[in-house]
Amino acid sequence: MSDDSDDTISRASTVVDAAPEQVWQALTDPAIVKQYFFGTTVTSDWRVGSPITYSGEWEGKAYEDKGEVLEVDEPHRLVTSFFSPSSGKADAPENYQTVTYLIEQTDGGTRVSVEQDNNADAEAAAHSSGNWQMILDGLAGVVGRA
Repeated sequence: MSDDSDDTISRASTVVDAAPEQVWQALTDPAIVKQYFFGTTVTSDWRVGSPITYSGEWEGKAYEDKGEVLEVDEPHRLVTSFFSPSSGKADAPENYQTVTYLIEQTDGGTRVSVEQDNNADAEAAAHSSGNWQMILDGLAGVVGRA
């Protein structure tokens, strides 16, 4: 995790009533991801260096976002890059974000945390944090029923 003083980093976390392995599966299994990630279809083999695509429809518009798997430490840590053409920015390395998922056994279940860097400003980071919190709360609901 990064320096907490950077207000362009979005953060969210929740505790899930499940084992770390179940949370990992919920982060990497396309059928489960689709249930809590705004209907997104995620495609990847989850190997370091492999591409990831996120596709679907949002507010009536089709989208396809992309990234690459940067680190895999199953079932504890997953790091990916992320780029959305809808950002309006050029598809260039400096416009990619790094998304870090941490999965930690804790009292009462498993804590899953997300950090996403390179948000445009504090307001964008706050908006992103809110979205990530909705996603993680959805993940907790899906995995909790599994």
